[in-house]
Amino acid sequence: MTQSEKKPHIALFGLGMIGAGMAGTLLDAGYPLTIYNRTREKAEPYAARGARIASSPREAASEADVLVCIVADDDASRGIWTGVDGALAGVESGSLLIDAGTLSVGWITELAAAAKEAGCELLDTPVTGSRDQAAAGQLTFLVGGSAEALDRARPLLEVMGKRILHIGPQGSGALMKLVNNFLCGVHAASLAEAVAMIEKSGLDRKRARNMLETGAPASPLVKIVYERMTERDYTPNFHLELMAKDLAYACREADRLGLELKTGSGALARFVSARDNGHALEDFAAVVEPLRE
Repeated sequence: MTQSEKKPHIALFGLGMIGAGMAGTLLDAGYPLTIYNRTREKAEPYAARGARIASSPREAASEADVLVCIVADDDASRGIWTGVDGALAGVESGSLLIDAGTLSVGWITELAAAAKEAGCELLDTPVTGSRDQAAAGQLTFLVGGSAEALDRARPLLEVMGKRILHIGPQGSGALMKLVNNFLCGVHAASLAEAVAMIEKSGLDRKRARNMLETGAPASPLVKIVYERMTERDYTPNFHLELMAKDLAYACREADRLGLELKTGSGALARFVSARDNGHALEDFAAVVEPLRE
């Protein structure tokens, strides 16, 4: 392999359910990888596979060609990128920045400006998919940014995902992900109410499930989440507290656009209730539990 064919050095920030899968697929594909995670112990298994563990985002950024961040929210993302020990303090001009978290459009706009000031370009690439899909390299990326930056990122994204959808300019990926999760959150909240209605009325749950899964309301979400709700299996695939956060971001962005998401605010109230009743770190299907109480 010639120097020009060598894979770029990647810095990865965040080893949650999706980030952990990304790290594994990048190592499997032979990418040089430096990892920063707030909890160092989570990164240690990847060191055994050849990754380097950095003590700060700044340290990780200093040797990377491409920086990939996937953390929970705006505050966590800001903590990675900014400040004395943030990635932007150590990044080399010309590096490519990728933030794959589900974040607000306002923060992505701010981050893009900071990246430009550092001589870098940002892609916002929030993902859809589960923990298992991340581990298998089967994620979908919703990309906001220039076509040129996406061309540069595409080989890397293709390792981690099965679909790459270029939504539009910077911020478009973030906005599309909020629209997606707004719909999912409303769907799940209404399904929780339907399940509670079925259970409280005494309807046969199996017959009700057959109807819902084959009739007009049928969707992949109904098929998967109905079973989790009725079996009370809340092994996390997507944390309930993150759905609450995403709905809050979506409602806030809609408000900025002069639009009231009435179904969104109703769904948010359901998720906040479940979060505050001890279900924050369970799967978002646990939104049904307060309705049972």
